[in-house]
Amino acid sequence: MRATLRWAHSDLRTHRGEALFLVLATAGIVVSLLLATALFGYATNPWQRVFTQAHGAHVTLHTTASADADRLAGLDGVRSVAGPYPTSSLTLASQGGRASVEVRGTRDRPEVGRPILTSGHWLDPATPDGVVLESDLARALLTAPGDTLTVPGTARQFTVVGVVDSAEPRFRPGERAGLVWALPSAVPDPDGQVIGLRLADPGDTGYAVQRAVTELGAGAIGEVATWQQARAEAQGDNRLLGQVLGLFGLGALVAAGFAVHGAITTRIRGHLRDISVLKAIGFTPGQVVRVFLIQHLGYALLGAVAAAALTEALGGFVPGRLGDAVGVWQGLPGHTAALFVVPVGAVLFIGATTGLAAWRAGRVPPVPVPRPAAAPAGRLSGAARRALGTRVPPALVLGWHKAFTRRPRSLGAVARLALPLLLIVVALSAWTTIDRFHSAPERIGLPAALSVRADASLDDGEARELLESDPQVVAAHPGVEVAALVPGQTATIALRGYGTHEDPYPFALAEGRSAHGPDEAVAGQGLLDLLHVRVGDWVRMTVGDRPQILHIVGRSIEPENAGRVISTSLDTLRANDPEMRPGHYQVRLEPGADPAEVAARLAAQGRGHLDVHTVANPADGLSPLRAVVLGLVAVLALIGLVELLTAIGGTVREGERDLLALKAVGLSPRQITAVTVTATAGTALAAVLLATALGLPLAHWLIDAQGRSSGIGAGIARLPSPALLVLLGTAAVLGAAALAAVPAARAARRRLADTLSAVA
Repeated sequence: MRATLRWAHSDLRTHRGEALFLVLATAGIVVSLLLATALFGYATNPWQRVFTQAHGAHVTLHTTASADADRLAGLDGVRSVAGPYPTSSLTLASQGGRASVEVRGTRDRPEVGRPILTSGHWLDPATPDGVVLESDLARALLTAPGDTLTVPGTARQFTVVGVVDSAEPRFRPGERAGLVWALPSAVPDPDGQVIGLRLADPGDTGYAVQRAVTELGAGAIGEVATWQQARAEAQGDNRLLGQVLGLFGLGALVAAGFAVHGAITTRIRGHLRDISVLKAIGFTPGQVVRVFLIQHLGYALLGAVAAAALTEALGGFVPGRLGDAVGVWQGLPGHTAALFVVPVGAVLFIGATTGLAAWRAGRVPPVPVPRPAAAPAGRLSGAARRALGTRVPPALVLGWHKAFTRRPRSLGAVARLALPLLLIVVALSAWTTIDRFHSAPERIGLPAALSVRADASLDDGEARELLESDPQVVAAHPGVEVAALVPGQTATIALRGYGTHEDPYPFALAEGRSAHGPDEAVAGQGLLDLLHVRVGDWVRMTVGDRPQILHIVGRSIEPENAGRVISTSLDTLRANDPEMRPGHYQVRLEPGADPAEVAARLAAQGRGHLDVHTVANPADGLSPLRAVVLGLVAVLALIGLVELLTAIGGTVREGERDLLALKAVGLSPRQITAVTVTATAGTALAAVLLATALGLPLAHWLIDAQGRSSGIGAGIARLPSPALLVLLGTAAVLGAAALAAVPAARAARRRLADTLSAVA
């Protein structure tokens, strides 16, 4: 054991830089995997905790005010119900802004879908104008218990008495109304009602919706929300961040394993005589294997323990969502197990790859086998000889020949170096795609920067004239969005009518064409998957008690509502319902206009008649991904450095026996150095070309696959610019050449006695 440790210590002193990079790379990989685990827990558990504590409803149905919703309590599979509660749609205003809300009238705190109080208290008859707000709505309005809310255009006022967490789909400004609970007296003229169903088997959600629609009639159903939709919405971008971290963390772990395997294999080839001596003095094959295992497991263990300690101690202080995720994750039941399993799994994987390579060291015979005088693959090819005859610098020819003369070994080095470079190309593609969401939102389904709702005092013409009077407004497209029952009546989707035939709305299309004619529409990927249809099919849906049949002529990129959206013109919807009037306006701005400034101007010009919101960009929630990408690129660069150092060391050692021959034919030390540098740069160049050729289509496929799974749809991927790829390749090749220069120069200036000893 003492000799084993002395050997490991001697090897560590010789390869300090490589050991440091291995430790740092392992630490970066384990941190990535731990953060991915934290984000997955953060994405699901807060909503799941609220849903469990609140005894959340698995199905929430909005019905007409006249529907006999009480009958739903007797349906098979329904364990308990919440409501029905009368509802009224209002706009509330505070010093923090305005928001569309749904006011629910109830006297007692519900047992199913029970709101979880975070501040204040529940409704009290002693405060007849008191209301309780859902937490997302309270944050948007910048309100707290004790604040006063007003109804624009009226003298009505409400006093906030409490703020609660709810497991229902969350408030989204300009898209989904916020939840407000009030006493029944605050809803004197309800325009609908809502009932929640808690099921005995959550897996029967679709069947329960179908039974409820059959019981009440399609005309009585306004909107259906399920617990799966609420959970998916709550997970949102956190799950995507976790998937990105997990994917790249696992990829980096595989790359690190291959790098360690290559480093040990190369080191074994360079120390065959030393290993033979160890066996000759009594080392068993198992002891030789343990030398390499102990050494590299020590590196991996050091990096893994450091990563776990840093994540546990400092992870909660990271600003933004990552820090919040770590803080929540540390309070979850499975936190301790994950903190142990993830680092141990990484160390075991690196140990397995180390063991495979170290096993070869155990098979080295005690008596050194003489090296062949000339390797069969070492002869110059015809092309190389012709290049030498045409006055091409011999260092370039011999260096290129050295890099690729032993094909299995050369291909292995290229593949190991190409893997981290490939992952870097994928990471840069993710970065570029996020930049596209910010720089060109109209190409990912967000042509409008503002969403505006006008009250009943303004007709369509007056509202559009008021909006388009602003000099930075390009167009104000009238629109309406209604909930429509899908065939089979198991769910509702968003049916949108945007623009008119004369002034069509510029949908972002990924497939097919725009909807120009009557009954033509474009649909999101989520809707196509839900209904199992394709572009070119006809679909039938039900809006209230009216059927709507549309011809899908294109697939649009839909970042909202999980892509479960079908869009047509407002004229097409009016043909089915002549009384339909625009519910809101999608406002497009001049390039470079500040949406917040224009929104403030329009709100002031509207004098309380306009409710103006900026359209949320999905990329706003992905801003932490930039820091994630940078960190992953740094980890992958460390793994690439380990592989480069391995390749350089192998090239220098294998060139020792050629040193005498190169000096004999007249090459100077500088030219001999250039041979090694050229060989290393050639390996790096081949790895860059391979990583680019494979990484670009892989990145495109991965990003589009994520788009399809989220409902946005394929067509959102954007690859890095050629200039960025050239910069990456140039940095990799020049960096490899710079790293090889110093050890190659030292080897070229070795004494004759040292060279003869190395060849012997």
